Amino acid sequence: MSDNKPENRLPVDRRDFLKLGGAATAGFLARGALAPAAHAFPPLPENPVTPAAMPTRNLGKTGYRVGIFSLGGQAAVEQPNNEAMAVSIVERALDLGINYIDTAAMYGGTERWSQRYIGQVMKRRRKETFLASKTNNRTRDGSLKLLEESLRLLNTDHLDLWQLHNISRMEQLDQIFGKDGAIEAMQQAREQKMVRFLGITGHADPDVLIEGIKRFPFDTILMALNAADKHHLSFIEKLLPLAVEKQMGIIGMKIPARGRILSTWTPPPPGSAPSFGGGTTPGTIVMKDALYYVLSLPVSTVIVGCDSPEQVEENVKLARSFTPLNEGQMNALVAKTEPIHRQALFFRRWA
Repeated sequence: MSDNKPENRLPVDRRDFLKLGGAATAGFLARGALAPAAHAFPPLPENPVTPAAMPTRNLGKTGYRVGIFSLGGQAAVEQPNNEAMAVSIVERALDLGINYIDTAAMYGGTERWSQRYIGQVMKRRRKETFLASKTNNRTRDGSLKLLEESLRLLNTDHLDLWQLHNISRMEQLDQIFGKDGAIEAMQQAREQKMVRFLGITGHADPDVLIEGIKRFPFDTILMALNAADKHHLSFIEKLLPLAVEKQMGIIGMKIPARGRILSTWTPPPPGSAPSFGGGTTPGTIVMKDALYYVLSLPVSTVIVGCDSPEQVEENVKLARSFTPLNEGQMNALVAKTEPIHRQALFFRRWA
């Protein structure tokens, strides 16, 4: 992308830029006739606790060193009217050295509870964490509207990472990369320094994500990885090596599969309403095994949603003590998850 600025660019406020809607405005912006004045990003976030709290790794080529355990913006952090618990989880995460927090426009429904709660903490502690969010809209204008509201709710003027959320079908890619697609919003937002880096995310189909990262040089990829991965539509087999080859920042998610991979998980009683993701039996491994399996892969970090500050503390403690598993240990965990792989991979495409 060229750094040359057309002489007819007008110095529009960055917030006003996002509020400009409609097809006519989109056309002007696409041609570079109307854009906000450029500004400089602040330095990359720095949590002073992180280096002593847990091992760190490069987040691809971003120049950021991320702790190997990061906080996901789901679980208690997206529940309605749960501010006291959610805020305490985010605060404790930063206190313990977590320096990457992930959220999304769709977390917490139309009220966007996750962004609201995280934003309460960002008012005071934005400089301590790499802040990532997502757009689930596939169009240019729709994504820009989501970004405007994300910045407002998160109490910040920029994201460190803005991602395409849950890309699962080729038709979505065609829309995103088509005329007035979401990729235009992402490039515009990066050019105008509303977001530092761009990413893609997905749970369902490795071939779709492979196609996505072939079409555009994303800085990061957030992919679903756990110890049951190799049993169905494996992300480890082809997608992960390609992301490594491209030197992307690689973030793992769905490590405990919302608990369904863990032996401590309690299935819903027979006849009750099915819980999100299904599953009828307890899992077969413990959280330490689930976490260490994914951290033994070439990932930068993993994100996990937590239900309490104590759960954050337990996971940070595990991260601090992490040592990579050997091939035999990895294979043993894969075999152990085979009987429950369907529920452990509930987020994959099954039809």
